[in-house]
Amino acid sequence: QVQLVESGGGLVQAGGSLRLSCAASGRTFSTYAMGWFRQAPGKEREFVAAIRWSGGSTSYADSVKGRFTISRDNAKNTVYLQMNSLKPEDTAVYYCARAQYYRGSTYYTRADEYDYWGQGTQVTVSS
Repeated sequence: QVQLVESGGGLVQAGGSLRLSCAASGRTFSTYAMGWFRQAPGKEREFVAAIRWSGGSTSYADSVKGRFTISRDNAKNTVYLQMNSLKPEDTAVYYCARAQYYRGSTYYTRADEYDYWGQGTQVTVSS
């Protein structure tokens, strides 16, 4: 069983930065792509960023491109989301997730391509 635990959320002013972490249990972390999604109140969950299992390829939603950076440390079983220049519209619960595909050839941007999810961490950006 895989467990994902996010941390690093909080309250920040517009223009500020936060770094989210997602620690994964299990020995197979390094062989699966990982992703970050977010869900704002009254809205559907949306893709934020993803990274291939080897870390060589990444993808971002247009709304965060140039401001957010996803990375992973396979030795620590952890994936990160560095968020800079935060905006009030970034306010949401942020979830990390593990993709379904062992050593997949790419990253994945759809929620149905992920089978394990963390409990989420709240990010609130004040104006």
